[in-house]
Amino acid sequence: MTDDASEAGSIPGKRSLRPLGGVLAAMVVSLTGTRISVVALPWFVLVTTGSATQTGLVALCEMTPYVVVKAFTGPLVDRIGPQAVFWTTDLASATAAAAVPLLHALDLLSFPPLLVLVALIGAARGPGDLAKEVMVPEAAERGRVPLERATGLAGVIERLASAVGLAVGGSLVALLGPLTGLAVNAGCFALGSVIIKLALPRGMGHAVEEAPSPAGGTEPGYWRRFGEGFTFLRGEPLLLTVVVMCGITNLLDAAITSVLVPVWARESGNGPTTIGLMGSVMGAAAVGGSLIAALVAHRLRRRVVVLTGFLLAGAPRFLILTFDAPLGVVLAVFAVSGFGAGFVNPVLGAVLVERVPRRMLGRVNALGDSLAWAGIPLGGLLAGATVTAVGLVPVLLVCGTAYFLTTNLAGLRPEWRRMDRPGGQDVLARPTARTTGPRPDADRGAPVP
Repeated sequence: MTDDASEAGSIPGKRSLRPLGGVLAAMVVSLTGTRISVVALPWFVLVTTGSATQTGLVALCEMTPYVVVKAFTGPLVDRIGPQAVFWTTDLASATAAAAVPLLHALDLLSFPPLLVLVALIGAARGPGDLAKEVMVPEAAERGRVPLERATGLAGVIERLASAVGLAVGGSLVALLGPLTGLAVNAGCFALGSVIIKLALPRGMGHAVEEAPSPAGGTEPGYWRRFGEGFTFLRGEPLLLTVVVMCGITNLLDAAITSVLVPVWARESGNGPTTIGLMGSVMGAAAVGGSLIAALVAHRLRRRVVVLTGFLLAGAPRFLILTFDAPLGVVLAVFAVSGFGAGFVNPVLGAVLVERVPRRMLGRVNALGDSLAWAGIPLGGLLAGATVTAVGLVPVLLVCGTAYFLTTNLAGLRPEWRRMDRPGGQDVLARPTARTTGPRPDADRGAPVP
């Protein structure tokens, strides 16, 4: 593999943590809103329709546009820069999210329009999340922060948003109803857009100059950029293995988050507050895991960290819900799972960062993320249909077993040896050719386990 950044010189200028702080602040606001909707939207559909299948259909209509649009906007992010994509798509998400409670208040919201609005939210979120990921390595380089540490901090933000957002979402739904949670979600999207527009320094988040055309001609077009990203990803066996594995685990995570936990909460009589509590406990533990990973992951053997993290984060969550266990035991298991999950993304993110040239960052990251998230739209739909057909417990058992086998079989593949770098050296973001300002040569972009 050729890394086109390896020939670049070092980036001049003083170290500044402001860019990383600005990106992380915008991420935590918009991601918190998304996590609030994770509680509010499924509960709204469940209480208004009483159907697990329709609840899964809503998840399908949000995540299918998310995955598809994200896959095809990678070249656009590379072309116009992630900053512009970030703030415009968050504004679009805010508008669509605000329309749900507004139309319901006007008695104009039937199920088909709800599906359309949810699809619009997903279509806007995909490019927005991609732009957030793309800006993390550039911000890390400006702050002279090791990549594992930067991706670890981004993981902390994600987990913190989960903990706070799910807790707030559960409380809002229980006290004020699910539509209040959706309104708060819209406000969070809008605020994230404002932060990213105002907080970043001039010159950050713009497009990186492409390598000269072999014919000495014009700048490569959209489909050529897209094809280059696809060719690069296809030639990376380690990245492909990680993407396929995460595609399966993300499908299972979508099933438990969007359908299985809400159905369990309703059948057990615990209610929506418990949904938020479970997610918050797991998210808080994941924050702790991500913080530790940010500090020490660059000194650990990556394969051991990833496989152990998946072992804790996966099957135990599904299996504990099959028992008539006290709520305290359920929360303890979710806490252990969250702690393990906190270690996974910082390591996988750093692996991806090291292997992707900066100029191809958006398109490769978009394709990898979209493939890894391809099963998420089906997760809720399949879970809803199978729970309706055979009941909750058999679905939980099958999902837990599938999670365990997927992660362990992937870890046995020979290409996973490439995950461990020799010597345990810190990896810093490296510069590449740039147009209006300094650019890193690495990406975060790990699929979310």
